[in-house]
Amino acid sequence: MPEDEGPPVQVRRLGSVPYRQGLTLQEARVRERREGKIPDQLLLLEHPHVITLGSSAQEDHLLLTPQELIARGVELCQAGRGGDVTYHGPGQLVGYPILALRTHEKDLHRYLRDLEEVLIRALAAFHVQAGREEGFTGVWVPEGKLAAIGVRVSSGWITSHGFALNVDPDLSRFSAIVPCGIQERPVTSLSRVLDRQVSQEEVIPRVVQAFGEVFRRTMVVV
Repeated sequence: MPEDEGPPVQVRRLGSVPYRQGLTLQEARVRERREGKIPDQLLLLEHPHVITLGSSAQEDHLLLTPQELIARGVELCQAGRGGDVTYHGPGQLVGYPILALRTHEKDLHRYLRDLEEVLIRALAAFHVQAGREEGFTGVWVPEGKLAAIGVRVSSGWITSHGFALNVDPDLSRFSAIVPCGIQERPVTSLSRVLDRQVSQEEVIPRVVQAFGEVFRRTMVVV
């Protein structure tokens, strides 16, 4: 039997948000969602240059010293999510779903696969055949990794953190880390795959549509 459609999801486009401010915002939204003060939300934004450390981050996956990062204008932050070391910056679409997962959705593995499916479907709209790599989380094409995923699920099964899709970032910035601890595969972008500059404006509607399809929700842009 098909699953019932869940409650609507508000889509909020926040522009450029410093990473630490984004953490504070997510904490507030998770608390408000748990208390029933706000509906489910999908926060879409980008961060200024920052390297984030997940709960399983390894020291040798950070290839520059904190002083070198400062000299390059890159912030270093503890992320409060699962995963290893990641980079965020301009040209990367970051999505933070703040969802109260329903009973049949309370499965972390399923939730990660659903986020991957959202991005796979969104990329298919650009005729890009993206997929998964066995043993890894994220979204991949033959040229490399297109999207990283790292999530947190708090008490009450309220989600935060989420995905980072490389639309048109400066890929040289990833040389400061071993992205997500994976040494053998490069990182790429949608612009590089398509051999043209791709804007966030092109990608966001596709991601929103795919999110609604995968999670069976009506998406309301506010």
